[in-house]
Formats: sequence, structure tokens, C-alpha cells
Amino acid sequence: MKISAQFAMWTSAVFAALCLGIAFNGFSSLDAVADEVARSDARGFAFFWLFLGVVAIAAGAASWWMVRQEDKHSSDR
Repeated sequence: MKISAQFAMWTSAVFAALCLGIAFNGFSSLDAVADEVARSDARGFAFFWLFLGVVAIAAGAASWWMVRQEDKHSSDR
């Protein structure tokens, strides 16, 4: 199955927004957790979603670069 670079770019943007939203929600609700072990687990969960968001941003940037390069090469012809 082929996925176009432009589709990958927009899908990565949506996924990054979702992941970063979950991470923000996790970090903002850490004060409500009283138990130190649960707070540590929640912090790890939020960092995991932050990591996924950063990976999605990198994938989207790579896809954007590929779309830009394709546009450059198609206008040279």
C-alpha cells in the first residue's frame, strides 16, 4: 500500500496534535494525584505521549520536506 507524502504529512500533523494534547492533559493533571507512585506513573505516561508527539512532528517534517522537494523537481521540468 502506498501512502502519498502529502497524506502522511497531514496525518502526522493530526496525530501529533492528538498526542501533544494527551501529554498536556497528563502534565496538567499531575497536581490532582496525591499518591507519589501514581504521580510518577502518570508523569511517565505523559512523557510517553510527549515522545510520540515529537516522533509524529519529525515524521510530518520529513513528509513536508519530501513534498517540497517533489514540487521543486516537478517545476524544473
